[in-house]
Amino acid sequence: MAVKDAVLQALEHNRDTYISGEELSRELGVSRAAVSKAVKALRSAGYEIDAVTNRGYMMPSEGTAISEEAVRNALPAHLRDMALFVYDITDSTNLEARRFVLGENPSAPAVFIARQQTAGRGRLGRGFYSPKDGLYLSIVIRPTFDMSRASQVTVAAAAATSESIDEICGCSSQIKWVNDIYVNNKKVCGILTEATTDFETGQIDSLIIGIGINTSDKSFPPELADIAGSVSEEDLTGHEKAQLAASIIEKVLRYTKDLTGFMDSYRSRSLVIGRHITVYTGTYRKDPTQELGGRPARALGIDDAGGLIVEYDDGSRQTLTSGEVSIRL
Repeated sequence: MAVKDAVLQALEHNRDTYISGEELSRELGVSRAAVSKAVKALRSAGYEIDAVTNRGYMMPSEGTAISEEAVRNALPAHLRDMALFVYDITDSTNLEARRFVLGENPSAPAVFIARQQTAGRGRLGRGFYSPKDGLYLSIVIRPTFDMSRASQVTVAAAAATSESIDEICGCSSQIKWVNDIYVNNKKVCGILTEATTDFETGQIDSLIIGIGINTSDKSFPPELADIAGSVSEEDLTGHEKAQLAASIIEKVLRYTKDLTGFMDSYRSRSLVIGRHITVYTGTYRKDPTQELGGRPARALGIDDAGGLIVEYDDGSRQTLTSGEVSIRL
């Protein structure tokens, strides 16, 4: 284990308690200078660490940085040994997950978490705004269910994420079909599910479920200012983010094991059922209202496969599946 990670682990285990540099040096078998360098690196990465002469170092419980140790401690016992990677910054947790899978690593499930992404991606090739101190995670699963049901994975993940946000953040979130989570009519989370294929068999080898949550940021780019929101008015602490991540991980893995137990929750959280919407069908990268002609409809319900049942103005009905379909309220 790197010195920085070892120091972080020791401080995590003793939050709100000062540990002297000498004690850390002795316990970790490294020099005082190495401890000091590790603390400096952790601070640069965004971890809040107090230092007081003759007392040592202390990580306050209200710090905002999430850590691997905190997430593992928040997970149920049967999941604590899973492959779990936490990054200060990365291009995309889905890309980290894909590199992991393509590296022929057999571990599954596996989870990748970052505080910031530089190349976050949404559905249909669109970018995903990923500011510092958000919660971005990707979960790798090896599907054991019939792949004809793969579209339900995003539905399961949306239900799991919405439930977890409500439980940990005290919100009342809703789901805009198929993969966006809203709080107070503002988007706070997006979900992107991608597949990796075994080149020899041509079969889907694994699924990567990417979940991006805005935990506190209020300074949005002008094009997002009217539609984006946060799960909290105040910055979530690192402990709260770890609790949120652990809850999402546990629920996603439970729901996707056999794709049961989430449809009632998903429907009850729907932001669209009973409302008038506009349906856009076709490939686009940014704004469908500027690139495609939409068709007015009313959302009637969601079937057991996660399809959105709509009725158009001419009385015809259709069940929409995700793919290259988008809706606007």
